[in-house]
Amino acid sequence: MKRTLSGLMMVTLMLLLALPVFASGQQEQGQGEIVLNFPTFWVGQDSKAEPLAQLVEEFNTQHAGDIRVVIEPNPDTDGYRDKLNTQLATGQAPDIFVFNPDPTTFQYYDSELLFDFTDYMDDTWAADFQQSYLNESTRDGRLKTIPYEIGITPIWYNMDLLNSVGWDAPPATMDEFWQMADDLKAADIVPTSQMTGGSNAWTSMLWYSHIMASLGGPDVWDRPLGDPIYVQAAEILGRMFADGNTTRDAVGGDAGVSGGHYMAGDTAAFINGPWYIGRIRSDAPDVHAATALAAAPQAGEYGGAQIGFLLSNLAAGNTDDPAKAEAIVTFMKFMTDPANVQQVSEAAGSLFAVKHELGSGADPLQREFVRAANDATFVVGHFQSQYPVSVVSEFGQALSALALGATDAEGFVQMLVDANN
Repeated sequence: MKRTLSGLMMVTLMLLLALPVFASGQQEQGQGEIVLNFPTFWVGQDSKAEPLAQLVEEFNTQHAGDIRVVIEPNPDTDGYRDKLNTQLATGQAPDIFVFNPDPTTFQYYDSELLFDFTDYMDDTWAADFQQSYLNESTRDGRLKTIPYEIGITPIWYNMDLLNSVGWDAPPATMDEFWQMADDLKAADIVPTSQMTGGSNAWTSMLWYSHIMASLGGPDVWDRPLGDPIYVQAAEILGRMFADGNTTRDAVGGDAGVSGGHYMAGDTAAFINGPWYIGRIRSDAPDVHAATALAAAPQAGEYGGAQIGFLLSNLAAGNTDDPAKAEAIVTFMKFMTDPANVQQVSEAAGSLFAVKHELGSGADPLQREFVRAANDATFVVGHFQSQYPVSVVSEFGQALSALALGATDAEGFVQMLVDANN
């Protein structure tokens, strides 16, 4: 049925009359308190758990009676992401959530599931961000998630262990690395933490990414999957699982295994991002104090690179309710306020897309991260950021086969190619 002209005028008038109501608050029209559910894995042992809870409590106090954010805890990172991907695949999106920026999830930009922040990101709000991360979070001119946590993942070395076998600095080349490994093993110290489990074999996937960057340079990911350097990198990574260069439980082990051995002082080299600072500072203070950061040992033509990336964006489910939309934007601006970001950064050791200063009491290891980022000859993304979930999930299976001798480096790469097809 077609609407009459008078009917359209009436609808337009009603909408115009409604606008001041949404701008002045929901309570005046009986909207009541708007509740935004926020499922997140930033709970439990996560280093951002406490500062996030404090910020949400502060926000709820400031907006009491109008907006209330409710954290829905899911401490299992892989479980959280699996559940979220299932929800999005079935056409549902939480009110507020942590968006994992990768090729698979960015596909949801083409749907109507995600709230569109494009028209809200004015010059004033945008000035708080490092522009490159806003650009990276924009697809076809639309900003449907807000860049938040970023990361670089240098190599962590326990210098107490290295010093004990005569090394006063991290190895600069792979030849030096293998010599260091032999020296450590001679003293009954396991050289590296590795893993093949979890949804992405996280820490070992990062090692592989660093090796790829050294072999292929700034444009490494322009090379197609199956290029010979994928095999070269697999040969090097495979050696890290051989001859006692990692722990016996690395095959099948998850991130807790990899990180746990480093925090216990069982291994000398580890890899992770700044979000891990808070955890190691509280659970392993001696190892925290002994840790130095470095670029990965040079394996090819290129040295000094870092693996850097958008780690976690903030996103919201789309809504037709102007009052709820206003509430979502209000909360997002609160979360990305530089003072609030500084609070999370200093408590957790994380790095962020929002520009902020570190206070005088900032963690020294966090300052090391800033130095490592500044010293990088170039920064590229990791393997996971370049390929769909099917390939990323196959990476751990292929790595297990490689570590167990069930396949060689060429077979490892072929498994990835098959998963991509």
